[in-house]
Amino acid sequence: MWLFALFVAVPMIEIALFIQVGGLIGLWPTLGLVLLSAVVGSWLVREQGLGALADLQRSMSELRDPTEPFAHGLMILFAGLLLLTPGFFTDMIGILLLIRPVRAAILSRVASRIQVMGGPRRTPEDPYSDRRGTRPDVVDGEFYEIPPDSPGIPPSGWTRH
Repeated sequence: MWLFALFVAVPMIEIALFIQVGGLIGLWPTLGLVLLSAVVGSWLVREQGLGALADLQRSMSELRDPTEPFAHGLMILFAGLLLLTPGFFTDMIGILLLIRPVRAAILSRVASRIQVMGGPRRTPEDPYSDRRGTRPDVVDGEFYEIPPDSPGIPPSGWTRH
């Protein structure tokens, strides 16, 4: 329901802002502002997107959790979409998403509402085991030792004698 309200409210806000701004400064300056915001916004998104991509690559190469740089990159991408959409309201939201502290505040707000469930449950006695007492990194298996000079069995290539 809120998504429907968003799809109705945003165009109405944009139309009202176009009428207000157009009445104050005229048609051509209003269109020039919309075009200028699209050009400047796409340049800013490109610059910040490259920085976010570098942060993501750095976190992957340093074996750190890439969630935060990935989320920043997604918000920058969304900001670019908003800045390319003609309108003053969407431009304002897009510009706000290009400000790193605003993105960090949104990310912390969203992260506080997410609860991670699943995965192995650890016990205090053995932090590597789950509650069933099994270790997730141990594979149970059987083996048979075959003498190397057994007839009809070619060498496997795994061992060299």
